[in-house]
Amino acid sequence: MRIGYARVSSDDQNLNLQIDALKKAQCKRIYEDRVSGAHANRKGLDSLVDSLRDGDTVVVWRLDRLGRSLKDLLDLVAIIESKGAGFTSIEEKLDTTSSGGKLVFHVFGAFAEFERNLIRERTFAGLEAARKRGLRGGRPKALNNKQQKQLVTMYKSKEHSIAEICKMFTISKPTLYKYLEDAGVK
Repeated sequence: MRIGYARVSSDDQNLNLQIDALKKAQCKRIYEDRVSGAHANRKGLDSLVDSLRDGDTVVVWRLDRLGRSLKDLLDLVAIIESKGAGFTSIEEKLDTTSSGGKLVFHVFGAFAEFERNLIRERTFAGLEAARKRGLRGGRPKALNNKQQKQLVTMYKSKEHSIAEICKMFTISKPTLYKYLEDAGVK
């Protein structure tokens, strides 16, 4: 039996493209996950692996939907094959049920990992260049410098509770504590 696996990284992403491709590839069952491929525990994938029988074929739309690194892909395909099942990727036209397919699978997996590493390196290089120009990444501060000083003064005066201060400045308790820490208040 052909069994499909579809994965997106978050709840706000859509699985329709993958599911349509898996149905077109004649998958009888399709397992889904809405979690980053970096997570080891994926309920859909775990259920798929548990359901595998000798002669089944696991089908994915693209290799990166199954694993994020060559090691992950190799490990997962080894588990699939240990159950007597094969593996197919639609976009890369891979089929590990043959020796040639296994070779191509390893080559494509290496290229996919190489591409992710290049993206990571470019991202870090861009962040470093921005830091050298004096730019800081991350979320902007909720309060300006004047408000931060008012917050510290109110906290030190002990006239207001933590909850009251948070409500006045519309910030969370962790944010309040971060501002106090930045100001050197213990």
